[in-house]
Amino acid sequence: MERVPEFTKEQIAAAQYYATLTPPIDLDPRIASLVRDLIGRVADKWTMLILDVLAEKSPLRFSRLSELVDGISQKMLTQTLRAMERDGLVIRTVYPVVPPKVEYKLTTLGITLGAAFCGVWVWAANNLETVEKARQEFDQRPG
Repeated sequence: MERVPEFTKEQIAAAQYYATLTPPIDLDPRIASLVRDLIGRVADKWTMLILDVLAEKSPLRFSRLSELVDGISQKMLTQTLRAMERDGLVIRTVYPVVPPKVEYKLTTLGITLGAAFCGVWVWAANNLETVEKARQEFDQRPG
């Protein structure tokens, strides 16, 4: 069974705050582009799982992160961490030791994205039974 993340009161409050905001009518096209990019990023299950792990245990070395993100390949973890670093969500720190030591931790930007995504977890918790019932009814329909 998958672990359900535990959110702080501050993260829940931030998610509720974001949910109350309405985007401006005359939206800057750069903002629209960023939103599309971020939806693509958070729709990627690996990004959200890495965000969750790093929010709870940070900083982490690559090997430990790989152990905590169940089912991720080394290649996918590398690609996802690079994309997250490019987006400013994680910081990669390389220590000049032998063997090389590399750690990853969330940036403030990564933490706030996690807080915004917290609303999805709250929604899922509040609507779990309704969604399960709808799925069951759908699956029982003929054809």
